[in-house]
Amino acid sequence: MCIADIPEISNLSTSEKILLVEDIWDRITVDEMSVPVPESHKKELDRRFRRYKSKPGNLLSLKELEGRIEQRK
Repeated sequence: MCIADIPEISNLSTSEKILLVEDIWDRITVDEMSVPVPESHKKELDRRFRRYKSKPGNLLSLKELEGRIEQRK
């Protein structure tokens, strides 16, 4: 399905389209268990968690991360 399948969407203002997307997203998240998580995502999360557990001190604080982002600007 695409937007062309629902021509009424083209008639909505940008604000109305945003509200529609938010409403759709809210309805999806209510039934989030029905959305399958790919095995590759689970493996990546496991890999990252193992990495964190082996070297927990290698993480940046929020302030450090913000500082690095500011330096790149």
